Amino acid sequence: MTSADGHWFEDIARHLGRAYLRYSFTKGTVREIDFLIPALGLDAPGMDGRVRVLDVGCGPGRHALELARRGIRVHGIDISHEFVDIAREAAELEDLAKYATFERLDARHLADDVPAGSVDAVICLCQGAFGLMTSNGEDMDVLTAIRHTLRPGGKLALSAFNAYFAVKYHDKAAFDADTGVSHELTEVRNPAGEARAVDLWTGCYTPRELRLLLGASGFRVDVISSVDPGSYGPMAPTVESSEFLVLATAV
Repeated sequence: MTSADGHWFEDIARHLGRAYLRYSFTKGTVREIDFLIPALGLDAPGMDGRVRVLDVGCGPGRHALELARRGIRVHGIDISHEFVDIAREAAELEDLAKYATFERLDARHLADDVPAGSVDAVICLCQGAFGLMTSNGEDMDVLTAIRHTLRPGGKLALSAFNAYFAVKYHDKAAFDADTGVSHELTEVRNPAGEARAVDLWTGCYTPRELRLLLGASGFRVDVISSVDPGSYGPMAPTVESSEFLVLATAV
């Protein structure tokens, strides 16, 4: 396994633990997977025994576990030991370990650990790896590594924070117009309810920037939609949604 280099999010994840799953943005997982299965072609029969989906930045495994409940084999990776342990325990408790496996990896270095062209689809959602980097170069590294793992014709579902929305509505965050990174000081609570002030950095993007980045990483962008957590669907990009959802194909 490639060693992760102490990403700033790891400390937040250790504090949050299972309390991460209490936040409202995690409650639309079933609806998100309902949309993504046909959008990524996962409703077609897959190869027996093959990992079909790589969940990059899987967190506590909510999307991976929902795919596993539907009989789709998925491997989740995250930089946080804490979240990987939570996801593994959940898979064992639900008897889903045959379908959902988890590993601590750094998304920037997937090429060191995941064979080229070995998966059919990648999901990278809710600022899972992409968007949690503090430079555009690192987000590009994530996209290039994701492309490495996909077979030609494989599908990607990627969410990114909407830069227009951040500028218009995030009056409690500082948006850096040069880097496109939003910085927020907020409070998070652990499972015992203990509060802690933390710094959050989120890379924000326009549809044009996403098309350019993905095109340079070996993808054809099929569609970019305006979405919010739990509300995925085909909607033209607007200023009013918190995220953009990109569906793309590895070329």
